Amino acid sequence: MKYFYSLMFMGLFVTVPLAQATTASDALLQKYKSGGTNNFDVERGKKYWHREVKGDDGEMQSCSTCHGSDLSKNGKHHKTQKVIEPMAASANPERFTDEKKIEKWFKRNCNDTWGRECTTQEKGDILKYLLSL
Repeated sequence: MKYFYSLMFMGLFVTVPLAQATTASDALLQKYKSGGTNNFDVERGKKYWHREVKGDDGEMQSCSTCHGSDLSKNGKHHKTQKVIEPMAASANPERFTDEKKIEKWFKRNCNDTWGRECTTQEKGDILKYLLSL
């Protein structure tokens, strides 16, 4: 019986999905660092993610406006109502596997949400935050 419980306990670690960096996310983080940024920080990334700014429509918005507060679930674009797949790598393993897509969406979403492109520091911090989920 003792052996059975040990196996069950170990099985929890095997079956729990862990958010992990991908080759693409690692490459981008390295690229951002080579641009002279500081160490990337999950908590700072979380703050950026929830930073509110006034949108074109005069309403306050943040990344979570469309992506939601539970990033393991689908979000919905606030204007088009288009469904957005989960941002958490633990819920969407394909999320951070393509450098070009990651950069494309950073450019588009930073401009749409904050009215400007994200700095490499902001992108690195946000990416670290999203990979931690």
